Amino acid sequence: MTDTPARLLKLLSLLQTPREWPGGELAGRLEVSPRTVRRDVDRLRGLGYPVEATRGSVGGYRLVAGSAMPPLLLDDEEAVAIAVGLRAGAGHAIEGVDEASVRALAKLEQVLPSRLRHRVSSLQNATVALTRGDGATIDPRTLTAIASAVTARERLRFAYRARDGAATKRQTEPYRLVSTGSRWYLVAYDLVREDWRTFRVDRVSEPFATGARFTPRELPAESEDAAELLGRSMSRTQPDLLVDVTFEAPADFVAPRLPAEFGAPEPDAETGCRLRTRTQSSLEWVALRLALVDCAFEVHGPPELLEHLGVLGARLSQAASRGSGAGRT
Repeated sequence: MTDTPARLLKLLSLLQTPREWPGGELAGRLEVSPRTVRRDVDRLRGLGYPVEATRGSVGGYRLVAGSAMPPLLLDDEEAVAIAVGLRAGAGHAIEGVDEASVRALAKLEQVLPSRLRHRVSSLQNATVALTRGDGATIDPRTLTAIASAVTARERLRFAYRARDGAATKRQTEPYRLVSTGSRWYLVAYDLVREDWRTFRVDRVSEPFATGARFTPRELPAESEDAAELLGRSMSRTQPDLLVDVTFEAPADFVAPRLPAEFGAPEPDAETGCRLRTRTQSSLEWVALRLALVDCAFEVHGPPELLEHLGVLGARLSQAASRGSGAGRT
């Protein structure tokens, strides 16, 4: 193999396999002399790849951990597996998977060949994930478009659906994506309203990076970072829900099945246990978490939660009846 760049890429791909390669075997794979292998290893070291050599008749080369993460060469199956995993984590806002996963997904999908993009989309569309949250799903392409605009400091246009269903067009300077564990939010400066705003990403559609660059503005004085600005915004716009529920099961059965933010239910000799808690979570998410406790319960308040449970129950009953009807012949 006389093409030096191509040979270096093939050598790097071999070394990224977790094993030690004898110099003679590498020379045979690359169709060059052992001396050329030594020179190519030195070239990789000069590029920052930590290649370790061992001497002796059974010595060889292997890639070890260094002080920085070098670029990786992935085969088709590896690239698809990583992309699907990142899409699943980003699209469902799994707790602990933050903006870094979205940035990684944006970088990977930018260089994926079209044939691999199709495989990733097919796998994703055929997969149903059991996730934490209120069921609000996000198109990963929306997240990656926003993340790319944040990184490139490009102005971003998008359509936005407010809580009351009103549709608007927004022109923003995107600052950061923030994950709360159950949802993604965009913190951005709204150019039309001339103020900082936070946007639920599951309500964003048609994101478009305009190509116009901007210098990031300083956050309001009372906010040290994007997460704090989001917290202040949520506390102003989302009133607390005062949830009061009785469960027909012991407290030690119910407590592990509730989110930690709800606190612990109090034992009740007559009914099992009772939960009185204050939360800023949505009605949808609270209703879903109560249903997942897997025991009978009675909601004493608030009225809007009781109403939502009735709507949710009717929807589920209708879906079940349709499913049973479809199964009959």
